[in-house]
Amino acid sequence: MAEATQKLRLKLVRSPIGATERQRATVRALGLRRLHQVVEQADSAVTRGMVQKVAHLVHVVEAS
Repeated sequence: MAEATQKLRLKLVRSPIGATERQRATVRALGLRRLHQVVEQADSAVTRGMVQKVAHLVHVVEAS
């Protein structure tokens, strides 16, 4: 259960305006609404897959 306590800190660094609808939906599903907003998400395979799909818009600030 140690995996469930790990978090990823994600930061929206590029606007999703020019991205596809699916990429915009992925950014919203990650909890990111505004540029330079930082959110914490659980470090899981699902979250990492979502981050990988929008890697050009989102940066991982710090993995703890």
